[in-house]
Amino acid sequence: MYVQRRRTRVDIWAPAKLNLFLEVLSRRADGFHEIETLMVPIDCFDTLRISLRDDEDIVLACRWAAGIREVSEEIPTGADNLVTRALTLLRRRVQESRGALPASGRGLSVELVKRIPSAAGLGGGSSDAAAALYGANLLWQLGWSRQQLAGVASELGSDIPFFLDGGAAFCRGRGELIEPVNWEAGQYFVVLRPPQGLATAAVYRSVEVPATPQQWCNEFARDWPSHLFNRLQQAARSQAPWLELIEREFSRLDLVAHQMSGSGSSYFGVCRNARHANWAAAILRHRCQGRVMVVRSLAYDLPYAIQASQN
Repeated sequence: MYVQRRRTRVDIWAPAKLNLFLEVLSRRADGFHEIETLMVPIDCFDTLRISLRDDEDIVLACRWAAGIREVSEEIPTGADNLVTRALTLLRRRVQESRGALPASGRGLSVELVKRIPSAAGLGGGSSDAAAALYGANLLWQLGWSRQQLAGVASELGSDIPFFLDGGAAFCRGRGELIEPVNWEAGQYFVVLRPPQGLATAAVYRSVEVPATPQQWCNEFARDWPSHLFNRLQQAARSQAPWLELIEREFSRLDLVAHQMSGSGSSYFGVCRNARHANWAAAILRHRCQGRVMVVRSLAYDLPYAIQASQN
């Protein structure tokens, strides 16, 4: 994420992600699955403007950026939104650990502008929640560490701790055990988000846990396009037969490699350069329904992504 801080306001750019490797392991006692996944942030951003309030309310206003809403679902703005849940839970954990926040400035207003498609396997809601936790930590002057924020994040969703770190990572457990991975910025992808989304829980219910899991290999970083893998893709096909048609369209584009991201429904292709990506995107826009994006991978360390301003 990228952050610009002012005295009573924080502006945050929250990135989407792609899963380049995703294996599903055993089912846990808590109902979740153990997974192994490589996630890479990409330059499709939601933006959050978080401001202090004089009261104790947490108020969220959401809208889609221009030209995007017609192919996307409505966004919940109440207590069900992950941003609201994240801020409410953080305040509760702060009160449990140190008592009440200062009398003034306990409430927050959040203006969320969405560009990351929802129900798409791109982590938009999780990234927004991580950004909200990070921003509240600054505005409330909590001084919490990344580990403390990650503890709150892991209570809310498996992908959220990943977005607190800022770079590519190999994630285990539910996704909350994070090992940073060196990754060069600027790899081009073409991404299609079909008109229909997929529910993460439904896709996971359909997955067949393998007796012999696909193994993460040390050669992945050197030749990663040939090792793309997503165990959930077959399960997603059972929920959405049209996914196979999308796979066929991507197979016709002379891409380096292609697969579904996360639990879907977004599908991406690895491109050789910007020209190749834009060419593929133009063809997909002609042949397929949905939203087509050309994106690049990001690589940065979170401390260097912060731009401080006290104005």
